[in-house]
Amino acid sequence: MTVVEQSDLETDWSLVTDQAGLDRAAEALASGSGPVGVDAERASGFTYGSEAYLVQAFRRGSRPFLFDPTGISSFEPLAAAIGDEEWILHAASQDLPCLRVIGLEPRRLFDTELAARLLGYERVGLGAVVESLLGISLEKAHSAADWSQRPLPEPWLEYAALDVALLPDLRDAVSRDLEAQGKTEFALQEFEAVRTRPEKPRNPEPWRKLSGGHALRSPRALAIARELWLARDELARERDVAPGRLIPDASIVAAAGANPRSKNDLARLQTFRGRASRTEIDRWWRAILRGKTTEDLPGPKPRDPGALPHHRGWAQRHPEAAARLAAARAALEAEAERQRIPLENLLTPDTLRRVAWDPPGERSADDVALRLKELGARDWQIGITAPLIAAAFVDLA
Repeated sequence: MTVVEQSDLETDWSLVTDQAGLDRAAEALASGSGPVGVDAERASGFTYGSEAYLVQAFRRGSRPFLFDPTGISSFEPLAAAIGDEEWILHAASQDLPCLRVIGLEPRRLFDTELAARLLGYERVGLGAVVESLLGISLEKAHSAADWSQRPLPEPWLEYAALDVALLPDLRDAVSRDLEAQGKTEFALQEFEAVRTRPEKPRNPEPWRKLSGGHALRSPRALAIARELWLARDELARERDVAPGRLIPDASIVAAAGANPRSKNDLARLQTFRGRASRTEIDRWWRAILRGKTTEDLPGPKPRDPGALPHHRGWAQRHPEAAARLAAARAALEAEAERQRIPLENLLTPDTLRRVAWDPPGERSADDVALRLKELGARDWQIGITAPLIAAAFVDLA
């Protein structure tokens, strides 16, 4: 296959920056045909939130439209125009949350990245799949750019338009491979699971997710880390900047562990770094003082009541569960290789561990299937894995 460079392609796109423009674009997309390619660009790592700063949509018979949410009051006309059609996204789980915030949610979904995983493609990134199936080499230099800046450079807009313009052709090529491998139904069930997956509940103590925070043992050090995290979060929200760009997690952990005696000690702490580490030194010192003096001392991280013991310790503490897990995993690994499906897509590691930890009493394929259903496995996964897991458990008996 001859590979065409992105620079050799022309895309007739339109940038939409206001409500009137969105209304016209919605009409144009409604008059097109077939599924709708959809994409979103965020400013992860640059801004405080994860909202969309550009939304792209394309449908055959129309042109790619690039929507700037900062100037649009309502996406309802666009949702009405394309909501009933199948939406094509690549790695949909990344974009669906920010699209939902602005009122865009598919009723049917085709995820080209997830399909590529089920097909056993060696590389599943958009650029790799497009090059392999369509013979087009995409430039991905702008994928991690700060899309919150305005005006957006034209090369970025060209990149964004081509990404979405290729999705219908990519969907067709991937769909043909799914049919050839007999995996169309697998994919449809996975797409629906992604589309309907509920949002994770809000963490009541988000500061505990500090990278490296496990090194802090004493309640006082944890209290200092918590107050620094809260102070950083407040400033990041005010400035609409990613918290880690003010001071990284490592600086919070270092300051909490050092427990400096004064503001000057904090300023001299070489491991306390970041663009705001010295310009906001008063803010950080006030946070440390709150942590030093509070009577609200955090205890150890609360254990999730539904969490299992870590599987690496099963062999010593729970040998029967470890044996079930090893036997079932070996059977599924062989089947995953035969099916050319990654093991984690054939059955999630958490689901496999849970059924090994708490197997059904009878250990029959039907009983294992029922247990897998309770754990959220899809029907296609259950049909393949339940007999294998049941047989592995029976062999151990």
